[in-house]
Amino acid sequence: MSIAKVLEIISEGSSVEDAMENAVAEASKSVRKVRSVYAKGIQALVKDGKIQGYRINVKVTFVVD
Repeated sequence: MSIAKVLEIISEGSSVEDAMENAVAEASKSVRKVRSVYAKGIQALVKDGKIQGYRINVKVTFVVD
């Protein structure tokens, strides 16, 4: 049996995929064994009527030793 924990992270990127990759990269700096990422909310950042980037709220699940 494994024990897992969940971190909630807000991340930004030029695409939704990029923002999710950034969240995993940041989480991986301080925790090991990241197993999954769940996108909880997605926002588009708008400036002068154009999308400038994306912000997502994600839950990162990792296994505890």
